[in-house]
Order: sequence, then C-alpha cells, then structure tokens
Amino acid sequence: MSLLVTLGRAAVLGLLLVTTPALATIEPSDAQRQVAVEVAESLRYGHYADISLDDDWSQRAFERLLDILDGQRAYLLDGDVAAFRDLETGMDDALLDGDLSRPFALYRRYHERAEQRLEWLLARLDEGVDFAFDSDKRLELEREDTPWAGSEAALDELWMKRLKNAALTLTISDQDAEQVETTLRQRYEGQLSRLSQTNEEDVFGLFMAAVTGSIDPHSEYLSPRQGESFDIQMRLSLEGIGALLQADGEYVKVSSLVAGGPAERDGALQPADRIVGVGQEDEEIVNVVGMRLDDVVDLIRGPKGSVVRLDVVPAQAVDMTRSTVIDITRDTVDLEDQAAHGEVVEIEREDGTHRVGVIGVPTFYVDFDAWQAGEEDYRSTTRDVAREIERLQGEDIEGIVLDLRNNGGGALQEANSLIGLFIDRGPTVQVRDARGRISLYGDTESGALYDGPLAVLVNRLSASASEIFAGAIQDYGRGLVVGSDTFGKGTVQTLNELSHGEIKLTRAKFYRISGESTQHRGVEPDINFPSLIDPELIGESSLDNALPWDTVREVQYRTYGEPRQYLETLRTRHLERAAKQPNFHYLEQRSELASQLRKQHTSVSLNREQRQREVEAQEAEQLALENERRLALGLEPLEDWTDARDEEDADADAEGGEPEEEPIDRAQVLETAQILLDYRQLADGWHYAELN
Repeated sequence: MSLLVTLGRAAVLGLLLVTTPALATIEPSDAQRQVAVEVAESLRYGHYADISLDDDWSQRAFERLLDILDGQRAYLLDGDVAAFRDLETGMDDALLDGDLSRPFALYRRYHERAEQRLEWLLARLDEGVDFAFDSDKRLELEREDTPWAGSEAALDELWMKRLKNAALTLTISDQDAEQVETTLRQRYEGQLSRLSQTNEEDVFGLFMAAVTGSIDPHSEYLSPRQGESFDIQMRLSLEGIGALLQADGEYVKVSSLVAGGPAERDGALQPADRIVGVGQEDEEIVNVVGMRLDDVVDLIRGPKGSVVRLDVVPAQAVDMTRSTVIDITRDTVDLEDQAAHGEVVEIEREDGTHRVGVIGVPTFYVDFDAWQAGEEDYRSTTRDVAREIERLQGEDIEGIVLDLRNNGGGALQEANSLIGLFIDRGPTVQVRDARGRISLYGDTESGALYDGPLAVLVNRLSASASEIFAGAIQDYGRGLVVGSDTFGKGTVQTLNELSHGEIKLTRAKFYRISGESTQHRGVEPDINFPSLIDPELIGESSLDNALPWDTVREVQYRTYGEPRQYLETLRTRHLERAAKQPNFHYLEQRSELASQLRKQHTSVSLNREQRQREVEAQEAEQLALENERRLALGLEPLEDWTDARDEEDADADAEGGEPEEEPIDRAQVLETAQILLDYRQLADGWHYAELN
C-alpha cells in the first residue's frame, strides 16, 4: 500500500470527523421523548394484541434491540452487553417515561465498536491481504445464537475470517489482487462514511424498530422522512422497479414483486434474491452489502425510463460468489398491467379435447378516483373478472381456474365482491378488532354469475385478500384450492399520525367463515404442488414475532359442494400425472434439494480449492436435475448451472415456431385444469346444493 493512498484515506476520514456531528452529541430530542410516550400509549390501547409493557416485554425488546444492532454477534463484547443489562427490565420504563438515555447510550457503545472494527479492517488492508487461501479454517455463516465474544482477540479472529472470506469471494468472481483490495477498501470506507453520518433520528428509529418488532413484524414507527415517501420507499412502484424489499442481516432481500411492475415483467428478479450491488445506467456498480435499507431503496429508485443495474445473488445460489447483473428499466405501474386477464386452454384426453377457462388475477384493485367520482364504467378486479367470465362462457368452457399466484392482496372490498360472483349470497370474512368485536363482511346480492366447476391456484406469494378469497371458496365447498401454502398474512394495519412521524399499527385480524385465522398458517391447498419458494425465507411464519394462528366462532353458511369427498382420488390421479411430467418432477426434486442444501450450508471453507469443490458439487446436483428435466422435454442439456437462470424456457420448434416445452409456471396451470376436469367428472356434473 502506497503512502499516498494511506494518507488519502486518512484525509478523507479526517474530513468526515470534522464535517459530521460528534458521536457524543447524538442525544434524543424532546420530540422523540414525547413520541416514545405516544407509541407506548398506541401499543397499550390500540394494538390488536393484549400488550403489557412490563419486565417480560422489556427482556424481549432488549434482545430485539441487540439483534437489530448486532445480530451476528460480531461487534459487541460480552462485557458491553453486560453493562446494559439494566435494560432487560428497563425498556418499558424508557418507553413509558420517554427517558431514552440508556438505549441511546447502548447505541453509542455499538457505534464505537463498529467504527473501531471498520478501522481495523482498513488497517489489515493496509498491511496487505494474504491471497494464498490455503487455510483449513471455515467461517460460520449464522451466528444469531452464538454467545457474545469475551475478548477483542476473539472478534479479531472472527473478522480475519470474514475478511479472508470476502477476499476469496471476490477472487473466485475473477477479480485480481488489486481489484479485490480496491473493492474491499471502498466497501469498508463506504460503511465507515455512512456510520459517521448517523444522527439521532437514525438511533431513535432503531429503538422504535426494537419496540414494535418485539410485538409483531407489521407494526412499525415511521419517521417524518419515511412517512412522506412510504409508498415509494417500501414498494418502489411509482418510479422504480416494482419490488418490495426487506433487510436480511447485512443484505437486502426481495420479498415480493409488484404485479405488472418492471421487475415482474422482466422476469429476472425473484423473491428471496439478495441484492449486493446497485448501479446507474453504465456507471460502476456500488456494493450495498451492509448498507441501510432506505439507502439501497434510494439508489434503486429513479426516473421512469432510466436503467438500474442490480448485482443479484439468486435465492437458489449455494454461494455468494454466484451473483449475476440484471438490468431493469424503471417504469410506473399502470392499472392495465394489473388487470385480470383470461384465456382458454385445451386439454387433450382419451375422450377428446376439453376447454378450460383460466383467469389470472394479479392483484385486488379498484380505481378509487373513478369510483368516488360516480363513473359507471370504473375499473375493478370484480368487474374485470366478471367480463372475462362472460366472455369465456361463450367459448364452450367446462370449468374456470382462477390464478391467484403471486397476488399479494389489495382492496378487501374487491375480495369480498369477487367471492360474490361464485356464490348466491352469504358471509365472506370475519374481522376481529383489538376489543374482540367481530365485524362480518359478506355478499348480499342474490345469484351468482358463474356456478360451474371452479379451481383456485395459489402459491406462497398469495397473501391477504387472496387468502380471504381462497379460504372462502374452500369453506363453501365452492371449488378446489390447488398449489402451495399461502403467505399467512392475516392481520390489518392502520397508519396513525404522531406528534413526530407516524405509526403503522396492527389493529385487527382476519378470520375465515369457518372461524379459522389466515394468519401465520395461510390457506392449505386441497392438492399441493411443490414450490421453489422456501417457506423459511418467505412468508409470515418466516418473520420474527408473527402473531399466532387461532380461531373464533364459525358463522352460519351453507355449502355448495363436497370437494373433500373426492380429494383422495384427485390426489392419486394428480400424482400419477405429475410423475410423468418433467416439470413437476423437477419442482419436487429441486425443492427437496434446496432444503437439503440450506441445512448443509451453515459454513464456508476459506480454502479456495475446497470452496470450489463444495460449490461445484452442489451445483452439479442442481445441474443434473435441470438437465434431467430438459432431456425429458427434448431440449439440449446445459453445460453449466450458471446458464440455467439465463436460459429461455421455451425454444422455438423448427417447423411451426411453437415452443417445445411448457414453462414450469404454465405446467401448474395446465395441471390445475386437469384436476378441475377430474373433479367435474367425479362429481357427475356440477350443480348447486338444494336450498333447505
């Protein structure tokens, strides 16, 4: 390392120390002390759960704060934590009294340790990194349950492993020694720069995250800045890529995609992918590992028509070195992009060709402005689905599949009215508030638009209103629910103003007409399809402190059929077909392999040859499954697993130009249509149950 570079870094750090407030001056403001008391009152008297801000809660909130500050047990020492053990019984007092001195002092201790550690890393880079990578040591990846280190020497050993792993990861990604050193230096200097810019609002936000996050994952405090740009920051749907992001340790993870948004249309970005870098147009990609979520969001957000470049580690990757760069053109999400759309699929059987209608419902939407203005032709999910049903019925269909996969919910009134298209009249959902009062919503209009065979296709990303709809169809016996377990989002939040910022508070809970909650467990399909979405990474049950599943009293309702009596036969027929379908066999095998690899991948080798052998062995298993599928479909096998994600799923037929294979998503639609035809056959024709 040259003296010029070393002095340059020192000059930059010196400038930061001069131009940013001293850490000792970060103290809570009077406004924050006041809002802490307001949050305490909101939680005690407004939250759905029965909240007692006592010593038991204090212990949970204290542990939550430690997890937020240092979840990997990499900065604070055991002595540091011991010095603040009074907060185990004092978090409630800090909140109720607005006395934030101790939580702020804990942050200052963490800040000091983090600053020292980043300086230590930069000093190690000054000394030069050993690129031999011939050690037999391994780096543990998950340290949430690891005891706090007893000495700085113990943390030095951990961080040396982390530094070597970071260098090895970049080396395997084809960076030379100089590039590796430059990349790591920029990463740590960037983290140090951002750390030095911490202000009291940031610290108060961390404290509030511990307070609300100790109760449930959907209640949260929003600072004035966050409140002003809540929709843009959290959904990126106005001028961005259309993705919901969440913090995942040092990384930013994609939790879902906005229906009709740029990311969903592009198809390259997927839920549970980790974003490790962000770049603008042709500019250099900025490493965002360790960056705050809202700062990453600011980098991704931009004007319509511009291009953002994301360096992404796919969810299915077995090593962080397997990243890929995705270019996405920012755009707005148009209502038309989210509109329901229908088609007819033809199923060939021994007795001839059968026609089944399929209606995709990306979200539950309504044009509120047009509706409130009294326009007769305003757009909504129910109206668009109704038009598609009438059109499809004119095309001699034998049943309808409603595709709610990836539908994250939306307007509750639309879920309610959509159910009304398929039942005569009756209750649709129960909503229980914090006082235990239950409101019953239902369809009051006589008659159903469609009374034929019905199947609802769902997956892990079907949430909220989608779960209400699927649950009601299942409870009424009105149709079959097919796919994988849904998300499990069965709570209702409201946004309330505070004297400083806002609070998003869980105020109510959804229950099916059978009395079962959709919370945590979601809706379990009648017939399960394998899924590549890991429920331990995505879904309500994957979130800390998610409210539990429970029940209330069921309401009176009549059923329209008895699908359950046919389920054993339907499952048997489905499994017989699935065993012969390469895409379904692939899904099942890949899902099992992903679970197996996740359990095995708890540490990484710091030996380059061993690391490459482990990665190659794991990817060889994945490649074998992919090529087994491709060969069964008559496609050319791939030579490398990294080509699989970029490979087009449909190749043109030499003669007719038609795709030779059906993509996996399409295979699920066609199999659902097969199941629906089986059901129609077993039920010996569809009819409503006679009214008593």
